[in-house]
Amino acid sequence: MSRAVILSVLLATLIVVGTSTPVWAAQLDARINPNTETSPFKMNYQKTVFIEYPNGGNLFDELQGKEWSVQGTADSSNPGVQALIAELNRGIANDGSQAQISDLNVSYDFHLKARNINTSIDYRVILQGTLSDYVITDDGQRSLVDLGWRGMSTDKEIVIDGVEINIPINILRDNEPEVYTYFAGTEAEEVLGKHLINADFILEQPLTNWHFLFDPTGINVDAGTFGLDDEIAGFVVSSWTMGESSIREGRQVERVFEAEIMADQLYVVRSVQSTDTANLSTIGFGALDKLDGVEIAGVTPTPPADYMTTSTGDFPVMIVYGMAGLAAVAGIAFFFISSRSLKNETQGQQGIDPNRLVGYQTSASSGGYQTNRGEAHLKDETDYQQTRSVYENTAPQETTTPPPTMANREEAACGCASSAEMGSECDCEMQGSCLCDASCGCSADVCKEHVSSMS
Repeated sequence: MSRAVILSVLLATLIVVGTSTPVWAAQLDARINPNTETSPFKMNYQKTVFIEYPNGGNLFDELQGKEWSVQGTADSSNPGVQALIAELNRGIANDGSQAQISDLNVSYDFHLKARNINTSIDYRVILQGTLSDYVITDDGQRSLVDLGWRGMSTDKEIVIDGVEINIPINILRDNEPEVYTYFAGTEAEEVLGKHLINADFILEQPLTNWHFLFDPTGINVDAGTFGLDDEIAGFVVSSWTMGESSIREGRQVERVFEAEIMADQLYVVRSVQSTDTANLSTIGFGALDKLDGVEIAGVTPTPPADYMTTSTGDFPVMIVYGMAGLAAVAGIAFFFISSRSLKNETQGQQGIDPNRLVGYQTSASSGGYQTNRGEAHLKDETDYQQTRSVYENTAPQETTTPPPTMANREEAACGCASSAEMGSECDCEMQGSCLCDASCGCSADVCKEHVSSMS
């Protein structure tokens, strides 16, 4: 496979992963305008159920190859939607909030897909509607906005056009009655019986733990050039965001419920629900407070003149600037002290005076070679054996003595003399006969025999 193909696959994978939307259990998105009587909101509920049959069995045979979807939409004119509005408003009132849902549109989508080792059922219900009665008081300078309505939940059965949308096991009861018999009366029925329309965690997480940010874009003179809605002209927008796993908000983990069923084979039912998330904003600057145990926001058109925060809460910006200034001062002090230390250092030769050193020849061993580097040691009485070179050989260095020449021998008319002086082979040896007289002192065997015969 070529490198270009591999890079293309990696790039495509990054694009798919980067653009995919995480599946949240309950996802709230709302913008409250305290200057109007109603404001829109959207709530998304999602859950996935897995039916696992690792060893096959009758349940596998029943579900093999199946795939279907149940979808639908309805508005507030539908009796089922009206019942849902009533249940949600009852829950909001029980939470202590005075706000109410005045209009609601519902869409749902349930999808079953069977595979070789499991079957998945994806549940999704989306509520889009309007809130009313959320303004507690308004004195013209500041509005108190009720924020205690955000836990929109109900544990009742909600039937819209003959489809029950809140209890996950009911979709199996109505569309797969044979599969439902495996779960009825077991722990799996309890797992699949947990209601889908549940945003309790969004209400239980205090707004003081959410991330806060206010956007002053609306008060700019040229805000309209950015395509901003006229309703926020002259105002800032305050936003609270929930869903990050942090020290303040706590560790956010997906909620998994599991049950085993022993029939003809061992089956496992697993319900997976990710952490909740929410984006809540108000037009104007919102300061959080509590009223009779209900969280509220005091909203003004603009922030206080001396108010400066970061996106994570009421942490003064001046403290950040002060910390940065202290870091700058510490850096300047460090360089100043370092500069003075360098100036106070002694200049010139450091270490041992070269006049106290004496050279020592190295690599005296047989087969070694000598260089002009050598070694040095102090002239004092320090034992040199403590610092002797590892290359030094304790054996005495051999001295090559040139062989004695014929000139050092007894003078004779020896034909070998010239050869011996030049260090070449003996002429007598090469000729095979002595070229000298009886006084020849040549060491060649042929000369020795010749001298011996003449004696």
